[in-house]
Amino acid sequence: MSRPLKRLNKAKKGRVAAQKRRKGEGADEERFYYKGNRQKQMRAFVYTVKLGTLTRAAEALFLSQPTVSLQLQALERELGVSLLERRRRRINLTDAGEALYELARPLVEGWENLDRDFQAKVKGLQSGRLTIAAGSSTIQYLLPDLVRRYRERFPEVQLQLANVTGKDGLALLRADQADFAVGSMLDVPHDIAWAPVYHYDPMLITPLDHPLASKATVTLQDLSPYGLILPPQRLSTFRLVDLVFQQRQVPYRVAIEVGGWDVIKEYVAMGLGISIVTGICITDADRTRLAVRNMKQYFPQRSYGVVMRKGKFLSAEARAFVDLVRPGLLTHRDYDESGHSER
Repeated sequence: MSRPLKRLNKAKKGRVAAQKRRKGEGADEERFYYKGNRQKQMRAFVYTVKLGTLTRAAEALFLSQPTVSLQLQALERELGVSLLERRRRRINLTDAGEALYELARPLVEGWENLDRDFQAKVKGLQSGRLTIAAGSSTIQYLLPDLVRRYRERFPEVQLQLANVTGKDGLALLRADQADFAVGSMLDVPHDIAWAPVYHYDPMLITPLDHPLASKATVTLQDLSPYGLILPPQRLSTFRLVDLVFQQRQVPYRVAIEVGGWDVIKEYVAMGLGISIVTGICITDADRTRLAVRNMKQYFPQRSYGVVMRKGKFLSAEARAFVDLVRPGLLTHRDYDESGHSER
């Protein structure tokens, strides 16, 4: 082979090798680009699921709807699975989508709160906002000391106590409009974690001059002739009292339905009826005007604690408050399990 031909072949081989190197570099760039986009894809996915439509997700992310759609398609293509079922008005998750959402949501929320939480770690809780959902009795009787201690330690945090109960409180948690709730629960949904901390006995309250006040022992049958003053039927206290009477087949009569322990205690003191209340609301002053008797042999204890959505990423402000309720409470197993919100 002549020298010019050898030089030509050598040059050709050099060009081929250079092309291969460039292709390898391009693949690296593609892999890097792919990794860089994964966060955007996950944000688009989480916001779409949480808000229910591409339009709402695009508005929340300040993107166009086609951009969000392309990010979702790219995520499905790279993972090799279908994540969403697109329908006319709503978007539903496939089984694979459910699994990814449980993993991705706390990661996305944690990333978005990173700057704020970093500043809180470095400078302490100098600002921020904390929203706690709770019922009236919890706000009035259980939270005051906790709120006082929290305000003394973190005076710059804006604290909001949302006065809600039952389904309304759960709705706030699922919509991320409250960081967590403090209260009592009878039925715990699969996507909600509850850690009971405080326990209170059920108490019979009557006027001081009531016939039951002087009895050595009081049975469930002894309550039957007297009208009960109870919270509204939608609340758990009414349901508990009704359940106990029904199980023991003891007839009872509701004289007045009214909300608020203070109102119930006032009506009982006026002689308008008797009531079964939770020990959380009994004060030393109440015992000077009411006869109070423990009824735990018939009615179950009521437990109060922290309620939150499973998989929820709590801010530094929220964690600080929960630590006041009970240090280390968030290490409880249920809080580490993933869950999703109602959509």
